[in-house]
Amino acid sequence: MIKHIFLDFNGTIINDVDLCLKLLNELLEVQKKEPISMERYKEIFTFPIQKYYEAAGIDFSVNSFADMAVLFIEKYQPQSLKCDLYTGVEETLQYLKECGSHIYILSASERNNLLEQCEHFQIVKYFDEILGIDNIHAGSKIDIAKNFMKKSGIQPQEAVFVGDTLHDYEVSQAMGVQCRLVCCGHQSRKRLEQAGVIIYDDIRGLMEEI
Repeated sequence: MIKHIFLDFNGTIINDVDLCLKLLNELLEVQKKEPISMERYKEIFTFPIQKYYEAAGIDFSVNSFADMAVLFIEKYQPQSLKCDLYTGVEETLQYLKECGSHIYILSASERNNLLEQCEHFQIVKYFDEILGIDNIHAGSKIDIAKNFMKKSGIQPQEAVFVGDTLHDYEVSQAMGVQCRLVCCGHQSRKRLEQAGVIIYDDIRGLMEEI
């Protein structure tokens, strides 16, 4: 029985895909590179973020990854507060709480930025823990996930992680928990199918399953 639900944030709870593509193309414009399409974006998006920047055409011999990350976050954070949550997010979170589920955010976002977003969207009340990383470079969240599982004593067979990327599947494997993916986020359904797990159209799929 599933008692613990871990949710990715970007592309799973908040619909920031258009914003991320816009800001990526602004970074490409800084280096006088051609913009990429949404289709291309969803085919190359990956973690760590540095790899997808390189795939998009950013040259780190011109601007360092650290500098580009700062440029991105300075624009992303305030603009993200104008994004929308995906349809059905609050409905799903409320339903899961009523079912007695423990819900956690597990994100590669910097934790203070993540808290600001959750407070802005008034969804903090739904979560037992909000887990983010300690920098703005959007690296792997595997270490955070494994440490939390060890500290919390959660039984892996009682937990599921829901995200929108193949990295989220990798995280679920490291945690030893089940995985579900949503195809409304930063990677295409075709790419997500490589994981061989159940794919929801969006987070509302949880209500039908749990």
